[in-house]
Amino acid sequence: MSRKGGVLSGGFQPLKAPNAPTIDSVSAGVLSADVTVSAPANTGDGTVSGYVVTAKQSDGSLATGTASSAGAVSVTLTAGGTTEFAAQAFSEYGPGQFSGFGNSTAVPSGQELYAWGFNFYGSLGQDDRIYRSSPTQVGAFINWAQVSKANVNTAAVKTDGTLWTWGSGSQGRLGLNDTVSRSSPVQVGALTNWSQVSIGGGGQTGAVKTDGTLWMWGYGVSGRLGLNDTVNRSSPVQVGALTTWAQIFVGGTATGVIKTDGTLWTWGSNSFGTLGTNSVTFASSPVQVGALTNWSQVSVSNYFMAATTTSGNLYAWGYNPNGQLGDNSTVNKSSPVQVGALTNWAEAGVGENTISSVKTDGTLWTWGEGNDGKLGHNDTVSRSSPVQVGALATWSKPTAGANHMAVIKTDGTLWTWGSGSSGQLGNDSGINVSSPIQVGSSTNWSSVSANHDANSTAAIDQSFT
Repeated sequence: MSRKGGVLSGGFQPLKAPNAPTIDSVSAGVLSADVTVSAPANTGDGTVSGYVVTAKQSDGSLATGTASSAGAVSVTLTAGGTTEFAAQAFSEYGPGQFSGFGNSTAVPSGQELYAWGFNFYGSLGQDDRIYRSSPTQVGAFINWAQVSKANVNTAAVKTDGTLWTWGSGSQGRLGLNDTVSRSSPVQVGALTNWSQVSIGGGGQTGAVKTDGTLWMWGYGVSGRLGLNDTVNRSSPVQVGALTTWAQIFVGGTATGVIKTDGTLWTWGSNSFGTLGTNSVTFASSPVQVGALTNWSQVSVSNYFMAATTTSGNLYAWGYNPNGQLGDNSTVNKSSPVQVGALTNWAEAGVGENTISSVKTDGTLWTWGEGNDGKLGHNDTVSRSSPVQVGALATWSKPTAGANHMAVIKTDGTLWTWGSGSSGQLGNDSGINVSSPIQVGSSTNWSSVSANHDANSTAAIDQSFT
Protein backbone atom coordinates (compact mmCIF):
# COMPACT_ATOMS: atom_id res chain seq x y z
CA MET A 1 0.00 0.00 0.00
CA SER A 2 1.54 3.35 -1.01
CA ARG A 3 1.14 6.85 0.45
CA LYS A 4 -0.12 9.66 -1.80
CA GLY A 5 -0.40 13.26 -0.61
CA GLY A 6 -0.42 12.27 3.04
CA VAL A 7 -3.32 9.80 2.56
CA LEU A 8 -2.80 6.04 2.39
CA SER A 9 -3.61 4.64 -1.06
CA GLY A 10 -6.25 2.42 0.45
CA GLY A 11 -8.27 5.53 1.41
CA PHE A 12 -7.36 5.56 5.13
CA GLN A 13 -6.15 8.74 6.86
CA PRO A 14 -3.75 8.53 9.85
CA LEU A 15 -5.44 8.84 13.26
CA LYS A 16 -4.97 12.26 14.82
CA ALA A 17 -3.40 13.16 18.16
CA PRO A 18 -4.94 15.95 20.31
CA ASN A 19 -4.68 19.64 19.57
CA ALA A 20 -2.80 21.87 22.01
CA PRO A 21 -4.43 22.38 25.43
CA THR A 22 -4.89 25.86 26.90
CA ILE A 23 -3.00 27.20 29.91
CA ASP A 24 -5.56 29.11 31.98
CA SER A 25 -3.41 30.31 34.87
CA VAL A 26 -0.09 29.90 36.65
CA SER A 27 0.38 30.13 40.42
CA ALA A 28 4.04 30.40 41.41
CA GLY A 29 5.54 29.21 44.69
CA VAL A 30 9.11 28.85 45.84
CA LEU A 31 10.85 26.93 43.03
CA SER A 32 7.48 25.51 42.01
CA ALA A 33 4.39 26.33 40.00
CA ASP A 34 0.84 25.06 39.72
CA VAL A 35 -0.30 25.39 36.11
CA THR A 36 -4.02 25.11 35.36
CA VAL A 37 -4.64 23.45 32.00
CA SER A 38 -7.88 23.11 30.01
CA ALA A 39 -8.59 20.18 27.71
CA PRO A 40 -7.94 20.83 24.00
CA ALA A 41 -10.93 21.89 21.91
CA ASN A 42 -10.21 19.00 19.55
CA THR A 43 -8.98 15.80 21.17
CA GLY A 44 -8.29 14.14 17.82
CA ASP A 45 -9.38 10.58 17.17
CA GLY A 46 -8.53 9.22 20.61
CA THR A 47 -9.07 9.88 24.29
CA VAL A 48 -6.70 12.21 26.12
CA SER A 49 -4.76 10.14 28.64
CA GLY A 50 -2.47 12.76 30.15
CA TYR A 51 -0.94 16.20 30.09
CA VAL A 52 2.60 17.48 30.36
CA VAL A 53 3.62 21.05 31.20
CA THR A 54 7.10 22.18 30.26
CA ALA A 55 8.73 25.15 31.99
CA LYS A 56 11.52 27.16 30.34
CA GLN A 57 13.46 28.54 33.31
CA SER A 58 15.44 31.75 33.62
CA ASP A 59 18.73 29.88 33.17
CA GLY A 60 17.51 28.28 29.92
CA SER A 61 16.96 24.80 31.37
CA LEU A 62 13.67 22.91 31.14
CA ALA A 63 11.52 21.32 33.83
CA THR A 64 8.35 19.27 33.38
CA GLY A 65 5.29 18.20 35.32
CA THR A 66 2.57 15.71 34.38
CA ALA A 67 -1.05 14.98 35.26
CA SER A 68 -3.57 12.38 34.12
CA SER A 69 -6.40 14.88 33.64
CA ALA A 70 -7.02 18.54 32.92
CA GLY A 71 -6.71 20.93 35.84
CA ALA A 72 -3.70 21.67 38.04
CA VAL A 73 -0.32 20.39 36.91
CA SER A 74 2.49 20.85 39.44
CA VAL A 75 6.00 21.60 38.20
CA THR A 76 9.08 21.50 40.44
CA LEU A 77 11.69 24.03 39.31
CA THR A 78 15.41 24.45 39.88
CA ALA A 79 15.77 28.17 39.10
CA GLY A 80 13.92 31.31 40.10
CA GLY A 81 13.18 34.39 38.05
CA THR A 82 11.13 34.69 34.86
CA THR A 83 9.73 31.35 33.73
CA GLU A 84 7.58 30.50 30.68
CA PHE A 85 5.23 27.54 30.36
CA ALA A 86 3.90 25.37 27.54
CA ALA A 87 1.43 22.45 27.56
CA GLN A 88 0.81 19.30 25.53
CA ALA A 89 -1.83 16.58 25.67
CA PHE A 90 -1.33 12.85 24.96
CA SER A 91 -3.61 10.15 23.65
CA GLU A 92 -3.14 6.58 22.45
CA TYR A 93 -2.14 8.09 19.12
CA GLY A 94 0.81 9.96 20.52
CA PRO A 95 1.71 13.44 21.73
CA GLY A 96 -0.51 16.26 20.52
CA GLN A 97 0.27 19.74 19.37
CA PHE A 98 2.58 21.90 21.50
CA SER A 99 1.01 25.13 22.81
CA GLY A 100 4.23 27.11 22.58
CA PHE A 101 5.89 28.91 25.47
CA GLY A 102 3.96 31.75 27.11
CA ASN A 103 2.35 32.65 30.42
CA SER A 104 5.53 34.32 31.65
CA THR A 105 5.64 34.26 35.46
CA ALA A 106 8.11 35.44 38.12
CA VAL A 107 9.07 32.44 40.27
CA PRO A 108 10.75 32.98 43.67
CA SER A 109 13.91 30.97 44.27
CA GLY A 110 13.55 31.18 48.03
CA GLN A 111 11.96 32.82 51.04
CA GLU A 112 14.53 34.50 53.24
CA LEU A 113 13.85 35.46 56.86
CA TYR A 114 14.95 38.84 58.21
CA ALA A 115 14.75 40.30 61.71
CA TRP A 116 15.66 43.59 63.36
CA GLY A 117 15.25 45.58 66.58
CA PHE A 118 15.54 44.42 70.21
CA ASN A 119 17.91 41.47 70.64
CA PHE A 120 18.88 41.10 74.30
CA TYR A 121 17.94 37.41 74.41
CA GLY A 122 19.17 36.59 70.90
CA SER A 123 15.66 36.71 69.43
CA LEU A 124 16.97 38.06 66.10
CA GLY A 125 18.66 34.72 65.44
CA GLN A 126 22.10 36.21 64.74
CA ASP A 127 24.00 34.15 67.34
CA ASP A 128 24.57 37.29 69.40
CA ARG A 129 22.67 39.87 71.46
CA ILE A 130 23.41 42.93 69.36
CA TYR A 131 20.47 45.12 68.35
CA ARG A 132 19.91 45.68 64.62
CA SER A 133 18.30 48.79 63.12
CA SER A 134 17.88 47.39 59.61
CA PRO A 135 16.77 43.99 58.30
CA THR A 136 19.36 41.26 58.86
CA GLN A 137 18.99 37.80 57.34
CA VAL A 138 18.53 34.91 59.77
CA GLY A 139 21.07 32.31 58.67
CA ALA A 140 21.45 31.29 55.05
CA PHE A 141 18.20 29.33 54.76
CA ILE A 142 15.83 30.22 51.92
CA ASN A 143 12.89 28.01 52.81
CA TRP A 144 11.01 29.93 55.52
CA ALA A 145 7.24 29.80 55.18
CA GLN A 146 5.83 31.64 58.23
CA VAL A 147 7.21 33.57 61.21
CA SER A 148 5.89 34.83 64.54
CA LYS A 149 7.83 37.49 66.48
CA ALA A 150 7.61 38.37 70.17
CA ASN A 151 9.99 40.69 72.00
CA VAL A 152 12.32 38.10 73.49
CA ASN A 153 11.83 35.11 71.21
CA THR A 154 10.84 34.04 67.70
CA ALA A 155 9.26 30.97 66.13
CA ALA A 156 9.02 30.02 62.46
CA VAL A 157 7.91 27.20 60.18
CA LYS A 158 9.85 26.19 57.07
CA THR A 159 8.41 25.04 53.76
CA ASP A 160 9.43 21.49 54.64
CA GLY A 161 7.06 21.56 57.64
CA THR A 162 9.76 21.75 60.31
CA LEU A 163 9.38 24.08 63.31
CA TRP A 164 12.18 26.29 64.67
CA THR A 165 12.46 28.58 67.73
CA TRP A 166 15.08 30.87 69.29
CA GLY A 167 15.52 33.62 71.89
CA SER A 168 14.60 33.42 75.57
CA GLY A 169 13.98 29.88 76.82
CA SER A 170 12.39 30.81 80.16
CA GLN A 171 9.31 28.77 81.17
CA GLY A 172 10.15 26.34 78.36
CA ARG A 173 8.68 28.66 75.73
CA LEU A 174 11.05 27.43 72.99
CA GLY A 175 9.64 23.89 73.20
CA LEU A 176 13.12 22.35 73.37
CA ASN A 177 12.52 20.43 76.61
CA ASP A 178 14.55 22.87 78.70
CA THR A 179 14.62 26.52 79.75
CA VAL A 180 17.86 27.45 77.97
CA SER A 181 17.97 30.52 75.71
CA ARG A 182 19.21 30.23 72.11
CA SER A 183 20.49 33.01 69.87
CA SER A 184 20.08 31.12 66.59
CA PRO A 185 17.30 28.86 65.23
CA VAL A 186 16.96 25.38 66.76
CA GLN A 187 14.54 22.76 65.41
CA VAL A 188 11.70 21.67 67.70
CA GLY A 189 11.69 17.87 67.52
CA ALA A 190 11.93 16.09 64.18
CA LEU A 191 8.38 16.36 62.83
CA THR A 192 7.69 17.78 59.38
CA ASN A 193 3.96 18.46 59.61
CA TRP A 194 3.79 21.86 61.29
CA SER A 195 1.72 24.41 59.36
CA GLN A 196 1.51 27.54 61.56
CA VAL A 197 3.08 28.81 64.80
CA SER A 198 2.30 31.77 67.06
CA ILE A 199 4.50 32.96 69.90
CA GLY A 200 3.11 35.15 72.68
CA GLY A 201 4.77 37.82 74.73
CA GLY A 202 3.76 36.14 77.98
CA GLY A 203 5.95 33.07 77.70
CA GLN A 204 3.72 30.64 75.81
CA THR A 205 3.74 29.30 72.26
CA GLY A 206 1.13 27.52 70.17
CA ALA A 207 1.16 25.75 66.82
CA VAL A 208 -1.17 23.94 64.43
CA LYS A 209 -0.17 20.87 62.45
CA THR A 210 -1.27 19.91 58.95
CA ASP A 211 -3.51 17.24 60.50
CA GLY A 212 -5.52 19.94 62.28
CA THR A 213 -4.23 19.19 65.77
CA LEU A 214 -3.31 22.00 68.17
CA TRP A 215 -0.25 22.09 70.41
CA MET A 216 0.88 24.46 73.21
CA TRP A 217 3.92 24.86 75.47
CA GLY A 218 5.65 27.36 77.77
CA TYR A 219 4.23 29.34 80.69
CA GLY A 220 1.04 27.79 82.08
CA VAL A 221 -0.12 30.40 84.61
CA SER A 222 -3.85 31.32 84.40
CA GLY A 223 -4.43 28.28 82.21
CA ARG A 224 -2.92 30.03 79.21
CA LEU A 225 -1.78 26.74 77.60
CA GLY A 226 -5.37 25.45 77.35
CA LEU A 227 -4.41 22.15 78.97
CA ASN A 228 -6.87 22.42 81.86
CA ASP A 229 -4.17 23.25 84.41
CA THR A 230 -1.59 25.94 85.20
CA VAL A 231 1.55 23.84 84.70
CA ASN A 232 4.50 24.96 82.55
CA ARG A 233 5.45 22.72 79.61
CA SER A 234 8.86 22.78 77.92
CA SER A 235 7.88 20.74 74.87
CA PRO A 236 4.73 20.67 72.71
CA VAL A 237 1.62 19.11 74.30
CA GLN A 238 -1.58 18.50 72.33
CA VAL A 239 -4.65 20.50 73.34
CA GLY A 240 -7.46 17.94 73.49
CA ALA A 241 -7.94 15.42 70.71
CA LEU A 242 -9.67 17.49 68.01
CA THR A 243 -8.32 17.70 64.46
CA THR A 244 -10.33 20.76 63.41
CA TRP A 245 -8.05 23.64 64.43
CA ALA A 246 -7.16 25.99 61.59
CA GLN A 247 -5.55 29.25 62.80
CA ILE A 248 -3.91 30.29 66.08
CA PHE A 249 -2.82 33.62 67.56
CA VAL A 250 -1.09 33.68 70.96
CA GLY A 251 -1.14 36.94 72.90
CA GLY A 252 0.45 38.00 76.15
CA THR A 253 -1.90 36.22 78.54
CA ALA A 254 -4.52 34.60 76.32
CA THR A 255 -4.91 32.71 73.05
CA GLY A 256 -7.47 32.79 70.24
CA VAL A 257 -7.96 29.97 67.74
CA ILE A 258 -10.34 29.54 64.80
CA LYS A 259 -11.59 26.09 63.83
CA THR A 260 -12.26 24.79 60.34
CA ASP A 261 -16.00 25.25 60.99
CA GLY A 262 -15.48 29.01 61.48
CA THR A 263 -16.01 29.04 65.24
CA LEU A 264 -13.69 31.05 67.53
CA TRP A 265 -12.26 29.68 70.78
CA THR A 266 -10.22 31.40 73.50
CA TRP A 267 -8.52 30.60 76.82
CA GLY A 268 -6.11 32.04 79.39
CA SER A 269 -6.23 35.16 81.57
CA ASN A 270 -9.51 37.10 81.49
CA SER A 271 -9.17 40.02 83.93
CA PHE A 272 -10.56 42.60 81.50
CA GLY A 273 -12.89 40.37 79.49
CA THR A 274 -10.04 39.41 77.17
CA LEU A 275 -11.60 36.06 76.25
CA GLY A 276 -14.85 37.56 74.94
CA THR A 277 -16.95 35.11 76.94
CA ASN A 278 -19.02 37.74 78.80
CA SER A 279 -17.12 37.12 82.05
CA VAL A 280 -13.81 37.96 83.73
CA THR A 281 -13.05 34.41 84.87
CA PHE A 282 -9.96 32.82 83.36
CA ALA A 283 -10.32 29.62 81.32
CA SER A 284 -7.74 26.83 81.29
CA SER A 285 -9.28 25.02 78.31
CA PRO A 286 -10.85 26.29 75.06
CA VAL A 287 -14.17 28.18 75.40
CA GLN A 288 -16.25 29.20 72.39
CA VAL A 289 -16.79 32.91 71.75
CA GLY A 290 -20.46 33.44 70.97
CA ALA A 291 -22.23 31.39 68.32
CA LEU A 292 -20.85 32.79 65.05
CA THR A 293 -19.46 30.31 62.54
CA ASN A 294 -17.86 32.74 60.09
CA TRP A 295 -14.76 34.01 61.88
CA SER A 296 -11.90 34.44 59.39
CA GLN A 297 -8.96 35.97 61.30
CA VAL A 298 -8.08 36.73 64.92
CA SER A 299 -5.33 38.81 66.54
CA VAL A 300 -4.53 38.92 70.28
CA SER A 301 -2.77 41.50 72.44
CA ASN A 302 -1.99 41.35 76.12
CA TYR A 303 -5.52 42.02 77.39
CA PHE A 304 -7.75 42.45 74.32
CA MET A 305 -8.53 40.80 70.99
CA ALA A 306 -9.81 41.72 67.53
CA ALA A 307 -11.24 39.45 64.86
CA THR A 308 -12.81 39.66 61.41
CA THR A 309 -15.55 37.57 59.83
CA THR A 310 -15.99 36.28 56.30
CA SER A 311 -18.81 38.79 55.88
CA GLY A 312 -16.36 41.67 56.46
CA ASN A 313 -17.34 42.61 60.01
CA LEU A 314 -14.69 43.61 62.55
CA TYR A 315 -15.12 42.96 66.28
CA ALA A 316 -12.98 43.82 69.31
CA TRP A 317 -13.25 43.14 73.05
CA GLY A 318 -11.35 43.28 76.33
CA TYR A 319 -9.18 46.06 77.73
CA ASN A 320 -10.00 49.54 76.39
CA PRO A 321 -8.30 52.44 78.27
CA ASN A 322 -7.00 54.03 75.07
CA GLY A 323 -10.01 53.42 72.85
CA GLN A 324 -8.33 50.48 71.15
CA LEU A 325 -11.63 48.63 70.78
CA GLY A 326 -12.67 51.27 68.26
CA ASP A 327 -16.20 51.77 69.64
CA ASN A 328 -15.66 55.47 70.45
CA SER A 329 -15.34 54.74 74.18
CA THR A 330 -12.72 53.78 76.75
CA VAL A 331 -14.90 51.20 78.50
CA ASN A 332 -13.76 47.56 78.75
CA LYS A 333 -15.96 44.99 76.97
CA SER A 334 -16.18 41.30 77.92
CA SER A 335 -17.87 40.15 74.71
CA PRO A 336 -17.29 41.08 71.04
CA VAL A 337 -18.38 44.59 70.01
CA GLN A 338 -18.62 45.45 66.34
CA VAL A 339 -16.33 48.23 65.14
CA GLY A 340 -18.72 50.52 63.28
CA ALA A 341 -21.26 49.17 60.81
CA LEU A 342 -19.02 48.61 57.78
CA THR A 343 -18.67 45.15 56.23
CA ASN A 344 -15.48 45.60 54.25
CA TRP A 345 -12.81 44.83 56.85
CA ALA A 346 -10.27 42.28 55.58
CA GLU A 347 -7.67 41.80 58.33
CA ALA A 348 -6.58 43.32 61.64
CA GLY A 349 -3.38 43.36 63.68
CA VAL A 350 -3.29 44.34 67.36
CA GLY A 351 -0.48 46.03 69.26
CA GLU A 352 -0.09 46.68 72.96
CA ASN A 353 -2.92 49.26 72.97
CA THR A 354 -3.58 49.73 69.25
CA ILE A 355 -5.25 48.15 66.25
CA SER A 356 -4.32 48.46 62.57
CA SER A 357 -6.74 47.10 60.01
CA VAL A 358 -6.92 46.89 56.23
CA LYS A 359 -10.19 47.06 54.34
CA THR A 360 -11.03 45.11 51.20
CA ASP A 361 -10.54 48.35 49.23
CA GLY A 362 -6.88 48.42 50.30
CA THR A 363 -7.19 51.37 52.68
CA LEU A 364 -5.45 51.28 56.09
CA TRP A 365 -7.05 52.36 59.36
CA THR A 366 -5.57 52.64 62.88
CA TRP A 367 -6.82 53.57 66.34
CA GLY A 368 -6.00 53.34 70.05
CA GLU A 369 -3.00 54.77 71.85
CA GLY A 370 -1.10 57.34 69.80
CA ASN A 371 2.16 57.84 71.72
CA ASP A 372 5.41 57.60 69.71
CA GLY A 373 3.38 58.30 66.56
CA LYS A 374 2.48 54.61 66.30
CA LEU A 375 -0.92 55.26 64.69
CA GLY A 376 0.79 56.75 61.64
CA HIS A 377 -1.25 59.99 61.58
CA ASN A 378 1.75 62.30 61.83
CA ASP A 379 0.97 63.09 65.48
CA THR A 380 0.86 61.41 68.91
CA VAL A 381 -2.90 61.71 69.49
CA SER A 382 -4.94 58.69 70.62
CA ARG A 383 -8.09 57.72 68.71
CA SER A 384 -11.07 55.70 69.97
CA SER A 385 -12.47 54.92 66.52
CA PRO A 386 -10.85 54.04 63.17
CA VAL A 387 -9.01 56.81 61.30
CA GLN A 388 -7.58 56.29 57.81
CA VAL A 389 -3.80 56.46 57.38
CA GLY A 390 -3.24 58.72 54.38
CA ALA A 391 -5.25 58.23 51.20
CA LEU A 392 -3.56 55.20 49.63
CA ALA A 393 -5.52 52.07 48.72
CA THR A 394 -2.56 49.72 48.35
CA TRP A 395 -2.21 48.30 51.86
CA SER A 396 -2.38 44.54 52.36
CA LYS A 397 -0.97 42.89 55.51
CA PRO A 398 -0.98 44.71 58.88
CA THR A 399 0.79 43.88 62.13
CA ALA A 400 1.47 45.87 65.30
CA GLY A 401 4.14 45.71 67.97
CA ALA A 402 4.38 47.27 71.42
CA ASN A 403 4.97 50.79 70.10
CA HIS A 404 5.23 50.47 66.35
CA MET A 405 3.39 49.12 63.33
CA ALA A 406 4.49 47.35 60.16
CA VAL A 407 2.38 46.83 57.04
CA ILE A 408 3.08 45.31 53.62
CA LYS A 409 1.60 46.92 50.52
CA THR A 410 0.18 45.12 47.49
CA ASP A 411 3.37 46.00 45.59
CA GLY A 412 5.45 43.95 48.05
CA THR A 413 7.04 46.92 49.80
CA LEU A 414 7.25 47.05 53.63
CA TRP A 415 6.44 50.15 55.68
CA THR A 416 6.88 50.90 59.41
CA TRP A 417 6.24 53.76 61.85
CA GLY A 418 6.10 54.53 65.56
CA SER A 419 8.86 54.05 68.13
CA GLY A 420 12.34 53.39 66.78
CA SER A 421 13.99 53.08 70.18
CA SER A 422 15.38 49.58 69.56
CA GLY A 423 15.78 49.87 65.80
CA GLN A 424 12.45 48.07 65.25
CA LEU A 425 11.46 50.32 62.34
CA GLY A 426 14.29 48.91 60.21
CA ASN A 427 15.26 52.35 58.88
CA ASP A 428 18.82 52.21 60.24
CA SER A 429 18.10 54.65 63.07
CA GLY A 430 16.59 54.78 66.55
CA ILE A 431 14.31 57.74 65.80
CA ASN A 432 10.53 57.72 66.21
CA VAL A 433 8.50 58.21 63.03
CA SER A 434 4.82 59.24 63.08
CA SER A 435 3.91 58.36 59.48
CA PRO A 436 4.76 55.38 57.24
CA ILE A 437 8.32 55.04 55.93
CA GLN A 438 9.58 52.32 53.57
CA VAL A 439 11.95 49.66 54.87
CA GLY A 440 14.73 49.34 52.29
CA SER A 441 13.89 48.97 48.62
CA SER A 442 12.71 45.36 48.33
CA THR A 443 9.40 44.71 46.60
CA ASN A 444 9.31 41.04 47.56
CA TRP A 445 8.11 41.08 51.18
CA SER A 446 5.46 38.39 51.66
CA SER A 447 4.72 38.45 55.43
CA VAL A 448 5.63 40.45 58.54
CA SER A 449 5.25 39.89 62.29
CA ALA A 450 5.56 42.17 65.32
CA ASN A 451 3.63 40.83 68.31
CA HIS A 452 1.89 43.14 70.79
CA ASP A 453 4.91 43.28 73.14
CA ALA A 454 7.63 43.39 70.50
CA ASN A 455 10.22 46.13 70.08
CA SER A 456 11.46 44.05 67.16
CA THR A 457 10.19 42.91 63.78
CA ALA A 458 10.56 39.82 61.58
CA ALA A 459 9.57 39.44 57.95
CA ILE A 460 9.90 37.02 55.06
CA ASP A 461 11.25 38.25 51.74
CA GLN A 462 10.87 36.27 48.53
CA SER A 463 14.00 36.03 46.37
CA PHE A 464 13.63 35.84 42.57
CA THR A 465 17.31 35.54 41.62
